Amino acid sequence: MTDTPTAAPASQTLSRGIRILEELADARVPLAVDDLARRLGVHRSIAYRLLRTLDDHGLVMRETDGRYALGARLAALAMAAVPDLQAASVPELNAAADELGMTCFLAVLDHEECVTLASVEPRHAVASVAQRPGARHPVWAGAPGKALLSIMPDSEWPAAVPARVAKDVAEARERGWATSHDEVIPTLKSVSVPLRLRGRRRAAIAVVYVGESTAPERIARRLRDAADAIRDALGE
Repeated sequence: MTDTPTAAPASQTLSRGIRILEELADARVPLAVDDLARRLGVHRSIAYRLLRTLDDHGLVMRETDGRYALGARLAALAMAAVPDLQAASVPELNAAADELGMTCFLAVLDHEECVTLASVEPRHAVASVAQRPGARHPVWAGAPGKALLSIMPDSEWPAAVPARVAKDVAEARERGWATSHDEVIPTLKSVSVPLRLRGRRRAAIAVVYVGESTAPERIARRLRDAADAIRDALGE
């Protein structure tokens, strides 16, 4: 009898290590060992050993106050993910961010979550919103998630999508862009358009901002131009 990949049990240690990276990404601030142990539901000594291993590989780093943050090695790993898509997207994200004065980012669908793959802040804005690569949230929350759902058949939606989101997604399908306010992070607004690519994972580009008076329609037009340019660069 030959072993199959599905026959092997999942690694609890690896799963916990990945959970630590996800918790640090979601927190957006460094976390203490005790905080991470509590979030994982494990003893402090287990969390510490996991952090030591991740630190050895450069995936986390220990701050001077003893708390942990994501490490620089993660950025190199992120750049290796769909490198052609990132290479084509970043120049357009830069141009849109500078023109709109807003943080612009590329998001992709990962199971039931919307994940930021690349993010650019405007160079000359007085203040901008940080959107970290690797940040994730449920696909049914926020403009980029709704933009992703708008290009998916309803039959492929995650079962957990709330019924109230269906109306927002229907509107996004009709007009070609989605909006959100106060959904993922309090006070923040977002506008997003789907990025339709052949033979690739579903993607969207979006901006995130606070209290800007620019009409969402204008933002959406600029993002559609960026999406078209990205497709052209990829030969779509």
